[in-house]
Amino acid sequence: MSADETKRNFVSVCVSLTFCFVVYSMLLVTVPVYGLELGASPLMLGVVLSSQYLLPFLLAIPLGGVVTRHGGRVTLVAGALVMVVGLVLMQVVPGFYGLIAGQLLVGLAHLQMVLSAQTVISSLATGPRLEGYFGWYATWLSGGQVIGPLIAGGWIEVTGGVGNLFLVMAAIALTGGITGLLLTGEANRGEWVARSQTGFRAQARLMRENTGVQVSVLITVAGMFALGVYGSYLPVYLDSLEMSAAVIGVLVSLRAGVSMVARPFIPRIIASVGGRENATYLSLGTLSLGLGCLGFAGNAPLVAIMSVLVGLGAGLCQPLSMVVLAENVEKTQRAGALGMRLMANRAIHFLAPLLFGAVLEAGGFGVSFALSGIVVAVVAGVLYRFGMSRSDLR
Repeated sequence: MSADETKRNFVSVCVSLTFCFVVYSMLLVTVPVYGLELGASPLMLGVVLSSQYLLPFLLAIPLGGVVTRHGGRVTLVAGALVMVVGLVLMQVVPGFYGLIAGQLLVGLAHLQMVLSAQTVISSLATGPRLEGYFGWYATWLSGGQVIGPLIAGGWIEVTGGVGNLFLVMAAIALTGGITGLLLTGEANRGEWVARSQTGFRAQARLMRENTGVQVSVLITVAGMFALGVYGSYLPVYLDSLEMSAAVIGVLVSLRAGVSMVARPFIPRIIASVGGRENATYLSLGTLSLGLGCLGFAGNAPLVAIMSVLVGLGAGLCQPLSMVVLAENVEKTQRAGALGMRLMANRAIHFLAPLLFGAVLEAGGFGVSFALSGIVVAVVAGVLYRFGMSRSDLR
């Protein structure tokens, strides 16, 4: 691949996925607020928030095979179109039926776009250069996650409700799909592979035999559990503290802003702490502390401090998990393995709001956030005991 083609594909993927994540992060504010307007209980809100992750959990691995066979460009653009349909459904079908149906489609579309983008990025380089690419890619996404809650919170504050906000999101998602059309070269080419190399059995075999895949999935489980809880229930928690929609938008976007600032320096951070292993423990430790203490932060400044810790941890752990996986599987296995990683990602995103909602009804925000921080710490302990002992992962 030429240098110009590499640059064009990298920028196109980053811009397209930034639009995707603007929409995704707008939903983090809009869906809980809309759900509360509809009179949802904490458990019902958990069902609504979790519905976005059901289809991705079931279809992540098959979609990995689709991306391998058809290339990143086609699947990324198709994902953007599915997202547009889901958002329009939320707007035109009132109540929980439209909200859940739209969440199902948006979740599937988001998975397809992310899987396509990660497959394209993973083919661009290796070693520290790949760390840099994934770091900058994640930085762009964090930029979208900063902008999205601010737009959503500001819109709700000014208009006094959700209104036509889902249609605004649909226009943004369509722009992301149009940008994806700029992908060229290898990103526009599929690769024939047997189903035995991309199906569930192949990924189960990789999970059993490949330490790099095991480590990547464990990092993903911890990071996505934290972000699933944080993203789903922070707006509800802040609403219970009687903060305005604008303040909620700022505090939700703060986590993404911190992640965005940290991610360009990922190669340097990894080198300064002594390798990927230590960087992983650092990221999970800050995630655990920030999430675990969040329920005891009763005002905006304390919530902001905890959000900074969560942002630092999330900023490191997700690019690390992608790099470890990309460098420990063959090229033909990469999209399928990334699909398996995303399946674990979406499974945790599906379960976390449900579990948190059930605990919240029983014990309140303090207990719920504290237990969530403990879960992340336990995963870090498992990694320390079993997962990262081989030198090729450092």
